[in-house]
Amino acid sequence: MATAEVKNFDSPDEVRPFEGKGQAKMVQLAGHAVGKGTFEPGWKWSENVKPIAGTDSCQAAHFGYVLSGKMKIFMDDGSEVEVVAGDVVAIPPGHDAEVPGDEACVMVDFGEIGDYAKRG
Repeated sequence: MATAEVKNFDSPDEVRPFEGKGQAKMVQLAGHAVGKGTFEPGWKWSENVKPIAGTDSCQAAHFGYVLSGKMKIFMDDGSEVEVVAGDVVAIPPGHDAEVPGDEACVMVDFGEIGDYAKRG
């Protein structure tokens, strides 16, 4: 019989710091990774995660909820979208992103992020 699992981002299984400007707190539940990312003002995937990922653009599929702030997403095909607090987002692989303004973007991500910003 399966048992219920409960975890809290105040005691994450792992914290993955970005190259400056934020971090992702990770928990593992029922074989799935869930992350709470704090992306500080001025954060850019191409500057703060690309050195960790080693790819030209983000290859993770994100499925999440924006708790606060905003983020601009730049798809490899040239399209752009901005997400703000209260938005539910599905972002396919092949993108860059940045946090404009002076407020951090905080997002909970239930997507395919098991290796997102994971070193080594």
